[in-house]
Amino acid sequence: MAEITAAAVKQLREMTDLPMMDCKKALTEAGGDQEKALALLKEWGKKVMVKRSENSTQEGLIVIEIKPDGSEAAMIELQCESAPVAVSEDFNFLANQCIKQLLNGPGAATPEELLAQAAPDRPGQSLNDLLGEVVNKIREKMVLAKIARVTGPVGGYVHHDKKNGVLFRAEGAGKPSEVLRDVAMHIAALKPKATHPTELPQELVAAERAKLTEEALKSGKPAAVVEKIVEGRLKNFYVEQGVLVEQPFAKDDSKSVSQALAEQGFKAAGFTRWVIGN
Repeated sequence: MAEITAAAVKQLREMTDLPMMDCKKALTEAGGDQEKALALLKEWGKKVMVKRSENSTQEGLIVIEIKPDGSEAAMIELQCESAPVAVSEDFNFLANQCIKQLLNGPGAATPEELLAQAAPDRPGQSLNDLLGEVVNKIREKMVLAKIARVTGPVGGYVHHDKKNGVLFRAEGAGKPSEVLRDVAMHIAALKPKATHPTELPQELVAAERAKLTEEALKSGKPAAVVEKIVEGRLKNFYVEQGVLVEQPFAKDDSKSVSQALAEQGFKAAGFTRWVIGN
């Protein structure tokens, strides 16, 4: 049997950043052959993933990256099992590589498609390879749960704990503006259910309109006035139903979100809001 030196174990440890005992075991089983030992370590890492495949992944982080001109943005949700792993350097590096490739690469329709692509800062290594490397090192299940890439104008916001993220899409010829990020922050805080009233169930809106019309007609005012009264009261209903454009703007509630956007040359187009694990 080949002698396994401390120097060989140390070298493998430096190459993989795995525990010394794992490196020694792999070298022993590989008869001192470093390449075979590396293959064994990778294989053991896959077994870790299989063994923990049923474990829940309710921790992790949401990451957003936006092009400087606000023309495009990407968001990912990378999940893990425990809170300490979510803040670890290796886990965050994996998230960084995923978001970087998603925004600047050819794009991907699914997490699996993205993971098959190259890791931007690891020549010759795919994101899937990097995922396996991090799992093997940390010994915890990790899942790239969601990905999104959208065209702008776009603003984004991630809460300080990285558990809540929003991409907000706008329309218009306005210049890149802080208002887009502010609206994304507004969405994270107030959790609207729809962007525009037209996205609400129309039977719900029709029923409310009929009720308000009946109430307004009792005033005896002319039809044109009744219509204005109904439209005004419907705005309150839309706010109650969580319609973004009608909500008072969180940063300045003297105006609605739509008014705040219009001042900067924008209209709301839509949003994506994620909460880790949901």
